[in-house]
Formats: sequence, C-alpha cells, structure tokens
Amino acid sequence: MADKMNIMIVDDEEIIRVSFLQWFQKLGHLVDTAASGFEALEKLEDKPFEVMFVDIKMPGMDGIELLEKVKEEYPDVIVIIITAYGTIETAVNAMKMGAMDYLLKPFKPEQLSLVMEKIIQQQKFISQYEYVKGRLEEITRFENIIGQSPAMQEVFNMIPEVAESDASILITGETGTGKELVAKAVHAKSRRHHLPFIAINCGAIPDTLLESELFGYERGAFTGASHSRKGFLEVVSGGTLFLDEIGEISEKMQVDLLRVLEERKITRVGNREPIDLDFRLISATQKDLEKEVSADKYREDFFYRINVINIHVPPLRKRKEDIPLLVDHFLQKYSHETTKRVDHVTSDAIALLKDYQWPGNVRELENAIERAVVLSKSRTLRREDLAFVRPITSPERKPRSLHEVEKNHIEEILRECGWNVTMAAKVLDINRVTLHKMIKRYDLKRP
Repeated sequence: MADKMNIMIVDDEEIIRVSFLQWFQKLGHLVDTAASGFEALEKLEDKPFEVMFVDIKMPGMDGIELLEKVKEEYPDVIVIIITAYGTIETAVNAMKMGAMDYLLKPFKPEQLSLVMEKIIQQQKFISQYEYVKGRLEEITRFENIIGQSPAMQEVFNMIPEVAESDASILITGETGTGKELVAKAVHAKSRRHHLPFIAINCGAIPDTLLESELFGYERGAFTGASHSRKGFLEVVSGGTLFLDEIGEISEKMQVDLLRVLEERKITRVGNREPIDLDFRLISATQKDLEKEVSADKYREDFFYRINVINIHVPPLRKRKEDIPLLVDHFLQKYSHETTKRVDHVTSDAIALLKDYQWPGNVRELENAIERAVVLSKSRTLRREDLAFVRPITSPERKPRSLHEVEKNHIEEILRECGWNVTMAAKVLDINRVTLHKMIKRYDLKRP
C-alpha cells in the first residue's frame, strides 16, 4: 500500500465532510465523501477504498452498523470511528468489531495526520508480513501440492530424491489424497519433464479395452479396428506413464505389463513386430497390495516390480494442520473461477472443517469449498455456510448387505453435496453417468 491512499469520509454533517476532504487532499490523498451509511456502501461497490472515517451518530444507519457491514463485505478496509458521543463501552465495541482506531470530536487536523501516519506504517509492516508469508508459501507448496504437516514435508523431501532415477514408483493412499499430483511432481522434477506425462485410470477401463489402449493395435486386429493406432506405451515415448488404480487390473494384464517392464518392448495387438520402449512407470493404488499378494489376489512378482520405490500420501484426517492452507488455496481458486470475492473464513468455520473426518480427503474438501463459495452471499465463509459438512451418522441398524451399504453411502454423499450430481460423483470418485445409473438402480429420490 502506497503512502497516498484512497479515503472515504462518512458523516451526516457537511462541515465535517468538507474539513476532512480539504485536509486530506492537502496531504495528497484521494478523498471522497458520503452523507450516510447507505451512500457509503453504494460507493464501495463502485470503487475500492483503503481507509474510511466513519461517524457513529448518523440517521438511518449508524456507524456501528456500517462498520459491521464493511467488515463483512470488505474486510481489508481500515475503519476509523469518529464521534462526539464517545464512551469507553462504544470504543471497546467498535474495536472488537474491527475498527482500527477511535477519534473523539473535536480534534485538531494534526491528529488526523498522526492517524494516517500510523495507518501507513501499519501497512508497511503488513507488506513485509505478506512477503514473509509468500516465502513460507513457497515452503508449504510443492508443484501444486499443499501441506505444512510433517507427513507432507516428508513427501516433499522425497519427490526430488526419487525423481532423477528411472525406478518404478508406487504411490499409495486413499482416494482423493492427491496421488496424481505427486506423480506429476515427480515427472516435473525428472529429466523427462519436457516429454509427455500420460495418466490412465485402470479402474475406469475394461480389461480388454485397456490392452488396446496401452499396447495399440493394427488395422483389422479386431472388429471395428478400421485403422492402426499407437498405444499409450508408444505415445509416452521418453516420458512418464501414470497408471492410477493399478490394483484393479487383471492377472493377465499384470503378466503383460511385467513383461514390458522387463524387456522394454511391446507388440501391438494384431502384430508380431516388437517395438522398443523408453518410459518411466509411476503407479498408484488405494488398495493394500501387500495384503492382496498375501491372499494370492495379486501377483507377487508384478507387485515388487512396480513397488521399487513407495511414496505414501497420508489421508487428510491425519494432517489436519494442512486444512487452513488448503482452504485458502481453494478460496482463491474458486473466487477466481466464479468471479465471487470470497477471500476470508472464520475461525469457527475452520474448527468445523478440522472436526470433520473427510472420508473423501482433499478432493472432498475442495468440493465443499467450491459449493460454499458458489452459495456464499458475503466475502467471508462462516460456520453456517458449511453446515452441510457434518459427520455421517450411522443408522440404528447397521446395513448387512453390500446392496444396502452402497445405497446408503451414495444417498449420504448426494445429501451432503445438496444433490449436485457432478460434485457427488467427484467425492465418490466415479463419473456422472455411472452415478446416474446407480441413482436409478437404487431408486434414490431427491428430497
């Protein structure tokens, strides 16, 4: 903030407005006036002001009411209360509500100069703080991954250590924790960063289709193959292939991929000519593959081949100190995308978010903030704006069948998301078409 500031004088007495105007213009500030709280709010909508001098005793809307509205809608505006009816109680009340200072009429022009000098010095300290805060954000943000918790700092430290090698990496963690972001960060720090990064969700593609997607096919290899096509293993040449939900692939696909990783060659479907490959494999899963191997549900040789290096991304409930950072990031993101100025959140709202267990992890938190920003009517998110964030309550009789469990869970997520199908699909980590089918299958009705 510069030494010359945009100031508004709000007072129903014209002589006060004119006196302030002349004095502050003499000091080089940009000044405007308003004869009432309503006029002041109208002018704030059209033009940004940095400082407001507000009289308490005004008809219609008094200074305390105006202070409350300004701090709700424009929390960065500095408000100085002025009055001839000052009491200690009023002063304390105004300061608690966010007023920076309190002036009693009558006062000399020199007092105004001292107040402005105090404000300018304070803003210089704030600028220094913002610089330091920016430096701290560099430490708490790594390639779009946000976290200050020890668990996330451990992930941040590990990424550059493993990025330079070509060893296969397995990223483990619950759905919504940001495993793909970690994979992208490894790629961005590697020598392959200028080459392709291709992500494939193995759980969303049928096994027969996944084979042709990865290996490619020749014209006439199967019905509908009207032309030859390269698979992703060829397209990614020199870059990084990210296979999400690798715990979902069949044993046959595990065998095929194991051969590729060992020989670094493939043959397209419908062809026998081998093609040389150069890529790095990063995989991710929310399953405990070691247990799957022990239970003979997953090939041990393939597991050890993809798990040369393991990176575990902790669930959000295990790193709740990261929630304020994530909330701030999502506020900025969705305020920009929706063009709504929502840039503050109350401590009560943060406490609510920290109390919740976040089964959908960071993805669910992002959806919650997006919804709150879209529905918000002010620049500050309060606890009531996040009332839809509440623990899932268990029914008196626990569901016994998988049918009941799935139906209850889908219904609960839909309710939490206000029946926003797109948002609910993101939390459930499925596509909208699948969710619509499930809604129809379980005959779920919007309230």
